[in-house]
Amino acid sequence: MESSTADQQQLGASKAPPKDTRFKTEDVTNTKGLTFQSFGLSKEVLLGIHDMGFDAPSPIQEETIPVALEGRNIIARAKNGTGKTASYSIPIIQKIDTSRSKVQALVLVPARELAMQTSLVIKELGKHKKIESMVSTGGTSVREDIIRLSQTVHVVVGTPGRILDLASKEVADLSECKILVLDEVDKLLSIDFRSIVAQIIEIMPKEKQVMLFSATYPQEIKDFQSKYIPAPQFINLMEELTLKGVTQYYAYLEEREKLHCLNTLFSKLDINQAIIFCNSVKRVELLAKKISQLGYSCFYIHSKMDQKDRNRIYHDFKSGETRCLVSTDLFTRGIDIMSVNVVINFDFPKYSETYLHRIGRSGRFGHLGLAINFITEDDKHDLFKIEDELHTKINPIPQDIDKNLYTI
Repeated sequence: MESSTADQQQLGASKAPPKDTRFKTEDVTNTKGLTFQSFGLSKEVLLGIHDMGFDAPSPIQEETIPVALEGRNIIARAKNGTGKTASYSIPIIQKIDTSRSKVQALVLVPARELAMQTSLVIKELGKHKKIESMVSTGGTSVREDIIRLSQTVHVVVGTPGRILDLASKEVADLSECKILVLDEVDKLLSIDFRSIVAQIIEIMPKEKQVMLFSATYPQEIKDFQSKYIPAPQFINLMEELTLKGVTQYYAYLEEREKLHCLNTLFSKLDINQAIIFCNSVKRVELLAKKISQLGYSCFYIHSKMDQKDRNRIYHDFKSGETRCLVSTDLFTRGIDIMSVNVVINFDFPKYSETYLHRIGRSGRFGHLGLAINFITEDDKHDLFKIEDELHTKINPIPQDIDKNLYTI
């Protein structure tokens, strides 16, 4: 089924409308009924929370914020898109002493886009308290970081390699940094980052609060915990791994049929914004070109792009400049764009962890979303394995998908 010009304009030419936020799933509504005021937060912090539009704490925020405010070490598991960033950002902001110009909190994340997003949340939440935060990641100017660190900075959000470089050269003074957050810790403790994170911890004060956040809890975290996190408070809200609001389907087809199937979906679905995942940089660029040839506005993003181009694409997509983004797994970690209601795995992933993070880009913070997986004969084993490991069911795609499953 070919898409009409009207369909093409509806998908790609205009900015994405704001997503209806009236309906939310149990992932964020199944709370104890606490309020942010009940945590004993300062007036300035409460004003920041109000400005962010947070009405009441989500389950992970209810569980985490009081424990974090007590200074306890935390290992927290919660689904993607349920409010983990605010769970640690709010206690950090509450505990910062703005009369001191030293770095007092460090947030490590595995991806540059996630670092930018997290820093924006901290800046917004902390603006009434006049919290000074900065982003420091690879791919950006070291000179700019040096200049910024010569001024007052209370919170640094960054990727491990850049932070270790600055700290080991004593450009970043972590001598009074008593709070460490590892967000998406399963990735931070993978083989790519583990030794770097350990070196950063050794540089920091011996007495500090460490908070770990992730959706999954691999063996690497258990080993790390025994060495670096004494007496942690475990918080586990992961009885189910996949978000309640995300409906999952698969389309069984041949490789040569994928583009036609994607075109059909574009014409039939009520897409607010969509992220389409491929398994390689080359596939991302090729698919984005094909989608543009079909007449749709489309961006693409991957790790081999210059950082300034990645920043621009991320900003423009989040602002709704286009409704379609083709990406590698660069974009699976913590990227929080509420208007994304459809995720399409053009190439099916091999690992359940990757699948979980990909589909978690839709259905953010209790909203509804749709995950559609293109499955070839070669993917069948991985499909069954992922269903089994995540205790979830991915159903065959119906002829017509009920819009109420992903648009309310």
